[in-house]
Amino acid sequence: MSQKDYINEVLEIFWMKDCSPDMAPIVKGNRFNSNQCPKNELEREQMRNIPYAYVVGSLMYVQVCTRPDIAFVVGMLRRYQSNPEIKHWTIAKRVLRYLQGTKDYKLIYKKSDNLEVVGYSD
Repeated sequence: MSQKDYINEVLEIFWMKDCSPDMAPIVKGNRFNSNQCPKNELEREQMRNIPYAYVVGSLMYVQVCTRPDIAFVVGMLRRYQSNPEIKHWTIAKRVLRYLQGTKDYKLIYKKSDNLEVVGYSD
């Protein structure tokens, strides 16, 4: 299962069709907390024209269908959907750059007589 066409469409919608790819959707040191949310009307106005909820919804669709590798960062971005800050938008764009470099990733299901569930965790 692949979402390459959908990812290309999302990248085009958010003006990132020609962006340079990134190696990871999030990096060590990225912090998420309520102190980052806008605290006054000027800061809220800065985010008013940015389609943050739309990009988070698009990333959620990709994550649920074929890309569990972005689940953590999308979950964190979703927490701030009602009151995002410009830093959250920057991280969302980083996830889009990661998808640009990994849009060929897909889920493959193989027929097998021996059904065995295998999972990995840190």
